[in-house]
Amino acid sequence: MDSVAEGRSDGVWAKPYSLSSGQTQYHELGQVRLWITLLDREWQVRAQTLESGTDPVTWTEGVSHVLPSTDVPLQRFIRTTDTDTESVTFIPAVASLPTVIRPYQAMTIPAGQRCVIYVGTLVWMKVCVGESQSVLTEVPLAVPSMTWVGPNTMEGELCYSSASFARLVLEAVPKRPWRAITPVTIINRRKEPLLLERFSLPTPLLSLHLNSKGQLWTPGVTVECETDMNSATLRVDQALMPAAGDAQQVGPARERVSRGRLIRAFDRMFG
Repeated sequence: MDSVAEGRSDGVWAKPYSLSSGQTQYHELGQVRLWITLLDREWQVRAQTLESGTDPVTWTEGVSHVLPSTDVPLQRFIRTTDTDTESVTFIPAVASLPTVIRPYQAMTIPAGQRCVIYVGTLVWMKVCVGESQSVLTEVPLAVPSMTWVGPNTMEGELCYSSASFARLVLEAVPKRPWRAITPVTIINRRKEPLLLERFSLPTPLLSLHLNSKGQLWTPGVTVECETDMNSATLRVDQALMPAAGDAQQVGPARERVSRGRLIRAFDRMFG
């Protein structure tokens, strides 16, 4: 397989790329290699997941006439237009399920104190075509782990699981085009210290925003704990943290914020 495309450049979110019939656009970001092929009557999408030990920090793309080997899975989509050229746009999306964040080392928040944790949120890539940006498929840009959160096997919720360094300094957060930065403010209003071993991030309620540096951000999430951990309340901030800089929304939240949805998240906030 020849994975080198001609004229490689940096990939960009929410930018229409023009392809001519017979061309293949190649992308490499996160743990994924992606080939998008335009033919006269169909779109073809091929995706290959790399070894999980890799941790690239760049996104490169280019146009070529080279296809990968036949062992790379192929998806075919019927075209409804007869033009020789058409656009393809890549829109980021958050996870469709809540994400349980597990710091590598547990943290203790003293009584009456607060902290801001910067979490790297996994992003899916929506492959969208045409002026209407019709979605062909979604590709996770890293292999997501699954976990069950609940008191037993009959009651609970299936979630994604993500280990995190739970960084407290923004400058220490790696800037990757395939992850978004989510600031999580945790306020301990109890009279005792709060041990933070894991918490549930309501990822479907988060929109995605692209700043002038090419970084993805979500609005912040604020968690307040007044009595015990199961009674914690959560809200999604209306605006981005000022540190995100000038940013434009490039991906809507998958779900609207609703009272019922938030209450269920509270019940299992800290697992």
